[in-house]
Amino acid sequence: MKFTDGYWLDLPGVEALRPEHVETVEVGDDALIAYAATAALTERRHSLNLPQLTIRVDSPMDGVIGVKIDHFQGAREVGPAFELYPAPDPVVVKAADGPGGFASLTAGPLTARLQVDAPWRLDFVAEDRVLTSSVTRGLAALRTPEGPYVREQLTLGVGEHVYGLGERFGAFVKNGQSVDIWNADGGTASDQAYKNVPFYLTDKGYGVFVDHPERVSFEVGSEVVSRSQFSVAGQSLRYYVIYGPTPREILRRYTALTGRPAVVPTWSYGLWLSTSFTTDYDETTVLGFVDGMAEREIPLSVFHFDCFWMRQFHWCDFVWDPETFPHPEGTLARLHDRGLRVSAWINPYIAQRSHLFEEGRRLGYLVRRPDGDVWQWDMWQAGMALVDFTNPRAWAWFQGKLEALLDQGVDALKTDFGERIPTDVVWHDGSDPQRMHNYYAQLFNRCVFELLERRRGHGDAVVFARSATTGGQQFPVHWGGDCESSFTAMAESLRGGLSLALSGFGFWSHDIGGFEGTPDPEVFKRWVAFGLLSSHSRLHGSNSYRVPWAFDEEAVSVTRTFARLKNSLMPYLAAAGLQAHREGLPVMRPMVLEFPEDRAAATLDTQYMLGDALLVAPVLDPDGWVDYYLPRGRWTRLLTGEVVEGGGWRREQHDVHSLPLLVRPGSVLARGARSDRPDYDYADGVLLQVFEPADDLRAQVQIPTADGAAVAGTIEIEVVGGSLRARAAGMVQDWSVSLGGVVTRSVDNSVSIEIGGNDD
Repeated sequence: MKFTDGYWLDLPGVEALRPEHVETVEVGDDALIAYAATAALTERRHSLNLPQLTIRVDSPMDGVIGVKIDHFQGAREVGPAFELYPAPDPVVVKAADGPGGFASLTAGPLTARLQVDAPWRLDFVAEDRVLTSSVTRGLAALRTPEGPYVREQLTLGVGEHVYGLGERFGAFVKNGQSVDIWNADGGTASDQAYKNVPFYLTDKGYGVFVDHPERVSFEVGSEVVSRSQFSVAGQSLRYYVIYGPTPREILRRYTALTGRPAVVPTWSYGLWLSTSFTTDYDETTVLGFVDGMAEREIPLSVFHFDCFWMRQFHWCDFVWDPETFPHPEGTLARLHDRGLRVSAWINPYIAQRSHLFEEGRRLGYLVRRPDGDVWQWDMWQAGMALVDFTNPRAWAWFQGKLEALLDQGVDALKTDFGERIPTDVVWHDGSDPQRMHNYYAQLFNRCVFELLERRRGHGDAVVFARSATTGGQQFPVHWGGDCESSFTAMAESLRGGLSLALSGFGFWSHDIGGFEGTPDPEVFKRWVAFGLLSSHSRLHGSNSYRVPWAFDEEAVSVTRTFARLKNSLMPYLAAAGLQAHREGLPVMRPMVLEFPEDRAAATLDTQYMLGDALLVAPVLDPDGWVDYYLPRGRWTRLLTGEVVEGGGWRREQHDVHSLPLLVRPGSVLARGARSDRPDYDYADGVLLQVFEPADDLRAQVQIPTADGAAVAGTIEIEVVGGSLRARAAGMVQDWSVSLGGVVTRSVDNSVSIEIGGNDD
């Protein structure tokens, strides 16, 4: 939201109360509290009729500093609030030496330095370098025709790039954009987003998290070009500055504060096939699709039933349509007999014809208007209402209805919708409707995920969620929503995923081939390669099927090739997933996350790293041309073994069975012994491929257990004096090492290969 008319003037009706004079700074054991007058104080009488701002500086953990700005402090504390996980370490608080000096608070490597007895200035400093600053003309409490607001502006440096703010489909770099954190069901081709996160990071070594679940308006180098602005309605604003210095460290700290992803089951990494949305299907159709995949030797892991597994106008009642699935338990059992897991679509909206509507209304489990009536409208489902997850009884009631699905044999749930949440309602626990709008997605997904985890056990629960906000990363997986079926939409989906990755989310997927419409075969085949080189992979559409033979036989071959490739990479991918769980680093990584020192990586949004070793550049051109940037070093094409010199841009043409897929120099890539399924014993027959090692290479490769929840064993790799040596520890029972085409199997848990290629 903008408040100014250019740099000098405020908009008509706007009065900005800026901290012109820091009158007092209280220095406590764990905080600084500044009292800043909004005009200069040269005489005692100037304190009369003068607004004052109170600014508290503290720390929830090492490397993170919080700032709370208050105008009036008498407002009631009304939820909801983001659940944070502080780990407070001792902080060092120092008072200023004298007038015009600096009081400071230091939390590990990050210091907040506050100028006292002067106009407002708060610097955030690390390694003797000012990362960003809050300055006099930036911070303000505002009186506007729409009501009170609090605004902060943090300085941006020359060439500084801003990323994140959720899953956003526009430009990857957010400089120059106005972004409202407000969940919306708006597709993937506008400035609206399903997953809004009030957190950004920059390539200058810090991130900023605004601790407000309601609408937060960001003006990133747009209202004032040299500053990033954020504002909220009301009398208070709370934010945190999070130090890196690298993007990796920023994400580690941010996800430590807001929650890290759960472990995802390894079967979920495999290929998912959907009925699609409005298509006609029954058990014969479903089993025909599944058997067709098996006949064509395309490994399939999950079958998904979308909306019309329930009767029309009855969503959601969680009752299978008796016309198409008269015996659902038998249908699901037959899918399980084929080695598949089953996913079913749900959402938190209760149509008036659902038998759950009257039950929920009578019990008080549906969201109500201020007059006590159930809130209803006709968008999506006729007369639909909304489950009130702030009511513990409604929470348990909803979980109880889903229990029946799990009893029938459903393994995973697609938690769709949850964005169009009204603000003219009353919540059971008295939550502020503005704050609940975005936060509703967190409650919905937590409710479902916790049920799955309770029933299936830790590490075997997975949702397929569309809506989210801060903290939603704890309940994976998330997918990109309803995109068109075109190369343009494929690129916008990728931008959304990369933006979400820099917002703390570890796992992400998208509808292979696009959702709206039917892709032409070329789009489908290129999207298949991209989709199967994503953390999670689902064939799904709107009004047409996504089985590959619906396009052409070449699409069958492409799907088979990349599905098997992904399964063979599972020891590597499961290790990346375990890292996401433990450290908060995403499986799909923007180039700037892995190469922050390379200025060319700062704006790259048509390629990414899959884990830390594999560079993927999806082909977004019907003729197979692709432009991509290759950082310095000798990279190896995974599909052919060809070594390519990096350090610049490349333009190549690829057939549909290929794309730029290159291994980072010095990487050790763990490859599995199987390609027919994603969940298997990774330690049994694992092959470690060493690519272009330096003479001082030291690497430790962790091989996950078959469920991806722990480490089965570790293999230590080192290059010394022209020889590569490897030794296994733990439970790695059968493994081998490959270097330059030479493969040596383990003997007594150790191997050695000469760099020249001779087997030692």
